[in-house]
Amino acid sequence: CPMAAAEPATRKRRPKGHFAAAGRAKRPRGGGRQLEAGMRGILITCNMNERKCVGEAYSLLGEYGDLLYGPEQFSDHEERLSGSDLEEDEDDVEAALKKEVGQIRASTEQKLRRFQSVESGANNVVFIRTQGIEPENLVHHILEDMHTTKKKKTRVILRMLPISGTCKAFMEDMKKYTETFFEPWFKAPNKGTFQIVYKARNNSHMSREEVIKELAGIVGSLNPENKVDLNNPQYTVVVEIIKTVCCLSVVRDYVLFRKYNLQEVVKSNKEDTQQKPSSLTEEQNSKAVKPETEEEKSSKEVKQENK
Repeated sequence: CPMAAAEPATRKRRPKGHFAAAGRAKRPRGGGRQLEAGMRGILITCNMNERKCVGEAYSLLGEYGDLLYGPEQFSDHEERLSGSDLEEDEDDVEAALKKEVGQIRASTEQKLRRFQSVESGANNVVFIRTQGIEPENLVHHILEDMHTTKKKKTRVILRMLPISGTCKAFMEDMKKYTETFFEPWFKAPNKGTFQIVYKARNNSHMSREEVIKELAGIVGSLNPENKVDLNNPQYTVVVEIIKTVCCLSVVRDYVLFRKYNLQEVVKSNKEDTQQKPSSLTEEQNSKAVKPETEEEKSSKEVKQENK
């Protein structure tokens, strides 16, 4: 029967783009890499368009990263992508194709080495992992420039928070980690006024009040002269918790730079013109805690073996 024969074909049909859409939904936004303890980088919030946010972040960070640290340098091995290792196979089309694909892949990976997007674990939040730079200095420089020029440089990026270190989001882990982490800013003879800002996403086991109380106690124990100031503190301790990861940083000019909001900092304000952004001392910069990533650890091990 013609009708019976047509049924299976009809049943197999799927809406256009069905499988492609399913694949996109399952694909991690960070290319398989996820935010975890031991990373440092920049946490960015956006308004619904994460893909465009990542693009804007790479562009902005690349621009200011080159200005502050110079163009990214690659090792001799990474730069030496010549055909010497495959000269004997030059006539082999397949070998030549593999070589070309490898060069393109290596080139792409190296372009993203200084800044690499990883899966944050929360909607409308992008995490850009950094290597070889100081997130606080870079982000402060970006905001200082935008605050001075009032030139809008992004459309979907809202806030850009440097993350100097990450640990597991459990109270005992956080207490142990911050006892050392806070030292460059708050351990005697260093001191300053401070506030703690707390935000948790996709996490229900942490208590905001408990976290703030415990961390404030640690700051006070490092130097009794450290005082809380909720209006215009010298330092703002940023605590961003996503799932089971706690992201930490100590930032300056949090109030002046509108809570590190790139959309707000470019708006004109008479009071802003009378205030000058603060600067980080060399001692604090040199002592800032910089947890090693797995890649940095493995790189060290390889260098030691070669020696």
